[in-house]
Amino acid sequence: MKFGFVALATCAFFSAATSKANETWIVRTDLWGNPAFSTLKFDRDGTNISGDLDGDRAIGDVKANRITFQVTDSRGRQSRFSATVTGDQLAGKVDAPDTNDSKARASHRFTAWRLPDRPAGGARTVEFRPDDYSNTYNADRLPVLTIWPGDSVQTTTIDSGGVDELGVTRALFGNPQTGPFFIAGAEPGDTLVVRLNQVRLNRDYADSLDAIVGRALGASLVSEATNLGKPTRWRLDRASGRAYPVDATGALAEYSVPVRPMLGGLAVAPGFGMPPVSTGDTGRFGGNMDFNEVVEGNTVYLPVQQPGALLYLGDAHAVQGDGETSQYALETSMNVTFTVDLIKGKAINMPRVESPSQIMVLGQAGSLDEALRAASTGIVQWLQQDYGLTLSQAAQVLGTAMRYSVPNLAGRSVGVAAKIDKALLPPSRRVVSASN
Repeated sequence: MKFGFVALATCAFFSAATSKANETWIVRTDLWGNPAFSTLKFDRDGTNISGDLDGDRAIGDVKANRITFQVTDSRGRQSRFSATVTGDQLAGKVDAPDTNDSKARASHRFTAWRLPDRPAGGARTVEFRPDDYSNTYNADRLPVLTIWPGDSVQTTTIDSGGVDELGVTRALFGNPQTGPFFIAGAEPGDTLVVRLNQVRLNRDYADSLDAIVGRALGASLVSEATNLGKPTRWRLDRASGRAYPVDATGALAEYSVPVRPMLGGLAVAPGFGMPPVSTGDTGRFGGNMDFNEVVEGNTVYLPVQQPGALLYLGDAHAVQGDGETSQYALETSMNVTFTVDLIKGKAINMPRVESPSQIMVLGQAGSLDEALRAASTGIVQWLQQDYGLTLSQAAQVLGTAMRYSVPNLAGRSVGVAAKIDKALLPPSRRVVSASN
């Protein structure tokens, strides 16, 4: 397999030195056709290696171009790995306990790629120009770039129809995403922090529909609404920061709206056992949230579920009202700059968004009732984890300060956002990892 990581330096497994410390490898094991990803870390002392695989003790050795190591889990079960080394790649087999029969063994193929050393000089800004896009949130898709906590990326997205800033179709319609970006050091159980430094229009038009989604349409309008659903083109005046419907007439002739560029899609790869998820769907991992607070200046928190997190972004909107009730918002392409960090060893249950003035939790489910419960529960957990409130204290805050919005009515799932002004809360006790 060819590994095309932009930041992946070519490094031989063997060097002139007799030891190499702190090597990290991302292991992909094929479990009966299902990929499972793990993080292998070890030190070398001559030909001997010792370290861990996802926290389980690993010991072994390297001879010529072969590596063998044994992993012992917390229950004393052992797995034996043997592989051929080719530069910064491994390929071989693992003999492991059967998942159903403790007395039986199973053989699986595995591959691995070595995580490069972090470039010297600390946090950096990297420009990435995509030439390929994904229509799924997929843990098994080749990362486009390896970055570290504290790093920033300047990149672009295309619109939900697959069209770039020059009007050229670059991908299949359906919210094609830029990425994934591999964040070194991110492990399941961590929280990924994504700071949106810039989310900027890079073309002068957007596309939408003159539609009203069924969830927002009363029975008295259903028959008349059968005539809706026609494409509408909007002119984006980047100088004035306003959007105008093209060829508008009558009462709408003078209509315009301030733009507020946002990302409809932002996600990490879903966890083990999950198939690739359509970029039209949502989940604990984020996804097609269509939350109009995913804007420049705000920070998004997502639960890491795979090594490296694997961050995707796309489906940019020039502006979107709550609910995305027209089925498509003002769909366009965007220039995006973001910075990543990690909160180590802390998992969150659902996506969070923080603005300079508010904390927000997005609940996503099949119904508004379920989404509202998820959002309310999520913000209580945030108040408990980061602000030290008891459940009783959180209940008092919710009863006096909670506000709700409905970000998304247009997808297969719906979203409800719970919001609280930070000025009403005690100082946050959250600790973000150092950017090194």
